Amino acid sequence: MKFIFDNFRWLLASFLLFFLSSFGQTTFISIFAGEIQEDFNLSNGTWGLFYMVGTLSSAVVMLWLGGLTDIFRARFLGSIFLFLLATSCIAMSLVKSMYLLPFIIFALRLTGQGMTSHVASVSIGRWFVATRGKAISISHLGHSLGEAVLPIAFVALIALVGWRLSWISSAIVLVVSIPFFIFLLNKERSPKNTVEENESFGLNGKHWTRKETIKHPLFWFLLPTLLGPAAFSTALFFFHVHYAETKGWSHLQIVSLFPIFTISAVLSMVFSGIVIDRFNSIKLMSFYMIPAIFGFLILSISNNLLFASVGMSLIGITSGVGGTLSSSFWAEIYGTKNLGSIKALATSVMVLGSALGPGITGYIIDLGYNFTVQMPWISVYYVIATILAFIGLKRSTQS
Repeated sequence: MKFIFDNFRWLLASFLLFFLSSFGQTTFISIFAGEIQEDFNLSNGTWGLFYMVGTLSSAVVMLWLGGLTDIFRARFLGSIFLFLLATSCIAMSLVKSMYLLPFIIFALRLTGQGMTSHVASVSIGRWFVATRGKAISISHLGHSLGEAVLPIAFVALIALVGWRLSWISSAIVLVVSIPFFIFLLNKERSPKNTVEENESFGLNGKHWTRKETIKHPLFWFLLPTLLGPAAFSTALFFFHVHYAETKGWSHLQIVSLFPIFTISAVLSMVFSGIVIDRFNSIKLMSFYMIPAIFGFLILSISNNLLFASVGMSLIGITSGVGGTLSSSFWAEIYGTKNLGSIKALATSVMVLGSALGPGITGYIIDLGYNFTVQMPWISVYYVIATILAFIGLKRSTQS
């Protein structure tokens, strides 16, 4: 508690950014899928394609924009991208042509999942050194809260006022939050021991550049690990309405599983933060996808909500640990000096995964193979990615 009290404003600022980034996350956007597809007469494949194009474009732009966190303060960048995210929400509420959907999705994904969460993640990585894992796990609770609360709240709101006014409500929440965020970061935090921050080197006792990271074999061994969870967890939430239909469940029933996912993610996030502070993030990176292997298998064969909740909780464990690792691992492996640009690279790969997931799975659904049938193959992918990550990390740390 003393740690939280002493660092309250900075933890709350990053918590707030992670929470508000939910308005550009798949878990939120996907609850509007049924209404959007109905209004614009879109198949699962077409809707997935639009989402893939918009998200893929945002991943490319992230490679450039992400490096801004090495130049500007979190207070400035966070405020700018919260405002742009609010503008994107308004654009979605006003859209009349289906051909504008990829552009609006691009804006939502870039400003929400992309830059808002990126600013929070990089800031926490820089603000804290010895307690980085604990700080990351606490701040990431904002993302988990958004996953748990916003889908249920807005499914009810859509039923009351419709999907377009619900997007307006999202914009209002974002705009109202900006002054509070600025107030929290009126004084930005730096680690108390500046020397300690400067000595937060990566492998081989140096600060790596993004160019060196790309040339390093470890990055390529980890690439499937970065792509997979982003792709298939995104696909799960993106097509949750379709998944519910294949099981004969209502929209509200499937959404009721989201808090179970979130609780598992939160518990694993807190636990993994403690483990990282006591040991390191490298061992966790090798094995954190294992729960999701069994999670997707269970979701594939489940015929009731209770059994499905077990699968969702296992996928939530992987998501929670992955959330903590996404901030701590890159600082630990490649140092903190160029953390913004390196983290932007990793984030772009994950955003790329979140683009490919709905696009590929949606196309396969249109071919006649529903998402339930695809899930065992997703588990096989996770097994292969886990093996590659283990090999890459073992080789790199030994050398």
